[in-house]
This record gives sequence, structure tokens and C-alpha cells, in this order.
Amino acid sequence: QIVLVSGHLDSWDVGQGAMDDGGGAFISWEALSIIKDLGLRPKRTLRLVLWTAEEQGGIGAEQYYQLHKENISNFDIVMESDEGTFRPSGLGFTGNAKARDIVKEIMALLQPINVTDVYDNADGTDIDYWMRDGVPGASLRDDLSKYFWFHHSQGDTMTVQDPNQMNLCAAVWTVVSYVIADMEEMLPR
Repeated sequence: QIVLVSGHLDSWDVGQGAMDDGGGAFISWEALSIIKDLGLRPKRTLRLVLWTAEEQGGIGAEQYYQLHKENISNFDIVMESDEGTFRPSGLGFTGNAKARDIVKEIMALLQPINVTDVYDNADGTDIDYWMRDGVPGASLRDDLSKYFWFHHSQGDTMTVQDPNQMNLCAAVWTVVSYVIADMEEMLPR
């Protein structure tokens, strides 16, 4: 059984793609690194996917889906960060009401950093195939007020990334992915 965390690497026009979506790739990598460094071993596999070609029609996501859809019942949740790594506020979630209630309980663990909201609908080109087939999905929600200042611009460089805000995003990704991966049962569908 698999809990999938992801971001994509596909800067395709200008800038370096540090925010879109190097930040999402980084926090996904960091979440698994933190779990490993803490010596935690969840019941399910945590899998990191660094998608490619999202901007060119989601080609990488489609290829991955085609290669793994026969095992779709083993995918517990698919998580994608693709809205920058600014100050996080919570998760967008797609899934049934019972699964949403569980995710709300998990998000309550993040009260000390004031990141507890669960919004309707996860967003993510790379996880859409899975969600359409009933796999619960989550996307990081954060402060988008500056996102389009840098999106697909020469300004999308590492200087946009705030290490403190990225750490908060990685903390959210770490807690959510680990707790879901270590629950007795998969999220209800």
C-alpha cells in the first residue's frame, strides 16, 4: 500500500522554476527525509514522485498512471504540492466524508503551527487521474498572494523561497503523509 507525495520539475519557459514547482518537489523530498531521519517506519510505503512535463500536458503523470493503475486499490492517498511554498494554511482534500473527517483529525495535530484548515477539493494536474478513479487526494494550500508575481517569470528563482515558510510546508507534508501511512486502515473510499 502506498502513500504518494509529489511535486514536479518542469520549468519550461523562463526563470528557474524554483517556486513552480521546485518548492513542491523539495518539500516532498524533505518530508520523506525527515521521516527517515527520525527513524520512523510507517505501515505503508511512502513514495516520492517528482513528476515531469506537467506544463506540457501532464505527460509524466499520465505515463505513471498508465504504468501503475492496475494497482490502484493499493494507493491510499495521492498528494501534490503545486501552488508554491509560501506560508501554509492547510490542505485541499478530495475524498468521501468519512475520509475527510479523518484528514480533519490529522490536521488538528498541526494546531501548534496554525495550519489546520481542510478545503474542498485537492488540485493537481499530476494527481487528477488517481482522484478521478476514487483515490483520495490532497494538495497543499498556502498564501497565494505573491504566487503570480513569480509564476512563469524571470523572477522564479531561489530568492523567492523563504526557508521558514518552506519548513512549515514540509512539516505539513511530513505529518499528513506519515500519519496516513501509519494508520491501521487505509482511508475510506
